[in-house]
Amino acid sequence: MTAPAATPNPAQTTAPGPRPLRVAGIDVSLTGTAVATLGGTTRIPTTGRRLDLLHTRHARLQTIARGALEAVGDVDLAVIEGPSFGSFGGSAWDRGGLWWLITDGLLDHEIPTAVMPPRCRAKYATGNGNAGKTGVMAAVQHTYGAVFATDDECDSFVLRAAGLDWAGQPLVTVPETHRGGLLGCEWPDREAVTAR
Repeated sequence: MTAPAATPNPAQTTAPGPRPLRVAGIDVSLTGTAVATLGGTTRIPTTGRRLDLLHTRHARLQTIARGALEAVGDVDLAVIEGPSFGSFGGSAWDRGGLWWLITDGLLDHEIPTAVMPPRCRAKYATGNGNAGKTGVMAAVQHTYGAVFATDDECDSFVLRAAGLDWAGQPLVTVPETHRGGLLGCEWPDREAVTAR
């Protein structure tokens, strides 16, 4: 008696597609830094005052940075919103310090990191680099069907979506006018992202 002919296994005859990339978007804020990953968004709310003593401000920044880096985890690409150089008032020094603490942590963990300026983030979301927070939130709801409680979470989602698009794995196809927002960013070496 002869054995029946083996039926080819489709999994063996089909070439595998690209591995889904793990991308995180990070919106830096003293009051609500947000991180978007495949698992959803995490927001790290804190309170403080400009007149707080140095050790209090330091502890606050450390808490936010640790929380953000923990939420990012081990990813192939992190997209952090760049500093808003035109913003004055508030706690610009503390915001800048927080941005560097988080960025330094990403780079220390050898996570390929992209910097997306605020205008590029708005352009990617809406097609208009001058769009405000409410315009971005409305565009994200329309394009992705996603609703967020805060603009911090919404912005982190846009940063993640932009990173996925740049890497060739977009969440949805957006118009070329929106994709123009990818052009003004500082992207890491593509091979470093796909090789992780």
